[in-house]
Amino acid sequence: MNDQSPSKAATDQQQFLTVLSREDAIARFDAALFPRPLQRESAPLATALRRVLAADILAPIDVPPFDRSAVDGFAVRAADLKDASDASPRILQLNDEVIHCGVLPKATVTGGTATPIATGGPLPRGADAVVMVEHTAPADRTSIEVRRSAIPGQFISGAGSDMARGETVLREGTLVGSREIGMLAACGIAEVEVVRRPRVAVLSTGDELVQPGDVLPPAGIYDANGPIVTAAVEENGGEADFLGAIPDDAEKLEAAMRKALAESDMLILSGGTSKGAGDLTHQLIARLGSPGIIAHGVALKPGKPLCLAVCDGKPVIVLPGFPTSAMFTFHDIIVPVLRRLAGLPETSEEHVSARVPLRVASELGRDEFVMVSLMEGADGLVAYPSGKGSGAVTSFAQADGFLRIEALADHLPKDSKAEVRLLTPSVRIPDLAVIGSHCVGLDILLTPLVRQRLTVRTMAVGSLGGLAAAKRGECDLAPIHLLDPKTADYNTPFLSEGLELVPGWKRMQGIVFRPDDSRFAGKSVEAALSSALADHDCLMVGRNQGSGTRILIDRLLKDARPDGYWNQPKSHAAVAAAVAQRRADWGIAIGPVAERLGLGFIPVTEEHYDFALVSDRRGRPAVSAFLEALASNEVRDALKAAGFTPS
Repeated sequence: MNDQSPSKAATDQQQFLTVLSREDAIARFDAALFPRPLQRESAPLATALRRVLAADILAPIDVPPFDRSAVDGFAVRAADLKDASDASPRILQLNDEVIHCGVLPKATVTGGTATPIATGGPLPRGADAVVMVEHTAPADRTSIEVRRSAIPGQFISGAGSDMARGETVLREGTLVGSREIGMLAACGIAEVEVVRRPRVAVLSTGDELVQPGDVLPPAGIYDANGPIVTAAVEENGGEADFLGAIPDDAEKLEAAMRKALAESDMLILSGGTSKGAGDLTHQLIARLGSPGIIAHGVALKPGKPLCLAVCDGKPVIVLPGFPTSAMFTFHDIIVPVLRRLAGLPETSEEHVSARVPLRVASELGRDEFVMVSLMEGADGLVAYPSGKGSGAVTSFAQADGFLRIEALADHLPKDSKAEVRLLTPSVRIPDLAVIGSHCVGLDILLTPLVRQRLTVRTMAVGSLGGLAAAKRGECDLAPIHLLDPKTADYNTPFLSEGLELVPGWKRMQGIVFRPDDSRFAGKSVEAALSSALADHDCLMVGRNQGSGTRILIDRLLKDARPDGYWNQPKSHAAVAAAVAQRRADWGIAIGPVAERLGLGFIPVTEEHYDFALVSDRRGRPAVSAFLEALASNEVRDALKAAGFTPS
């Protein structure tokens, strides 16, 4: 224990006067902490998820523990079926038992006999193969005909074929997930040695801090850092213990720091790192153990006041008081140390610069993070917003990262350059980008490309949105179905310089309704619309602005805007689902989705679903593969089977 006074510590340790580079600060911090052995503990299987194994796991038994059948059928001797065929079946007598899972066989399979066996059932003595029940037929009540030959070991999972006794099945350092839990359970292992999560005490400092839920006094602020840091510690393998906020009182703060260090492996504080009169934290650290402060002041923006220390082998970190600075420095410098102490692999947060092609609205007073998908544009990466709905699972699954709109901005201007924080350490730009109108036929067309291991990204933004994206060079192809009312032509009139039309297929758009709805059943388009508009209880479901279907709806309704018009899902499937689930009574969708859900369908118009191709991208391998698939008999036949008419 170091007995220096705060004033002497401040005199002896003046690191804040010498700002270190990020690299130098990290190197000094690591040198003071590592190498060190990882702490271990035993964990029941039920609590081992997301823990790191501290030792190799050897299989204590064979898995499976016995030879078992892989199919439903009959346990036989392969030699009895050497020449069996459809033309020359072999007759086998049935033994007087049936083997199910968990049933221990009693009878021996002798020459010329067979025992019925279920999938997973233990193989009986004497049998060396299993024949599938599909390859047999009853001969009489006590015998079967077998119409396939068999070889020894056929449809048998041998003992230890999955995991053999003594085999290393999981290595030290493995992060335990659901698959690993399954392997451990299959071996009968109920407890494993894991790396003990570092216990991290979290303290906030400052007279002005108030905990959320308490009354905020004049000049007070709510403590955001404590909860943020606590959650971030848990996210990165630590066991966090938030000890609340301590006022700027040297005696109380030192007592809290000493107690926290005695009970934990790491101490993280926020606030009290700059040179104000009330900033006591860094002055007290030297009293807690040696070597004390490693760095006080790092060349980061934000994050310059960061203080790094090691007190008798335990890391002590004082984060800056502003939440943005605190979290930036935590993720950049502290997370690698915390994960190393937890035995977790390193993680990285990569950033790329990208142009945002659209104006993105935001809410004043709130930091907003917008999920984006990265595309390759004419002038570099393009960050295409992929949805902001909190329940939009696909938005997250398809996104490459996110960008931030500051709290004081009510929008991000069109064509802004933004820094995108990636959700993974690296991102692969898709081989083929398709943005525009969605159609279930598109899934049929893209399947051969996926089989060729090409990465394909599709975004359903409507025909007009797809055309705009193609004109900006943000995609390879834009699916469109737009009717020009002046020429009565589909799609071609909407192309501009640099775009060319690739014919796709025709599909029937129509009114979808429940078959038992008398307002639509058996009526013409005009009569059905008249009936729907006359009934105020008849609820429609619309389509999103910019889609070809929305344009068709507006042409049919003219100035009418029935109840439900502004309900605007983005796909035909969503329209059909709304009608089938009685959330709406009618809508406009394509025939195949109506048929799929058993809905009634009144044809309105056969439209052309084509592709606007960016001419400069025609020579790309993925585009060539797309065009070849579109022209293939396989895709054309599949489209026909789905209810489309290939062009």
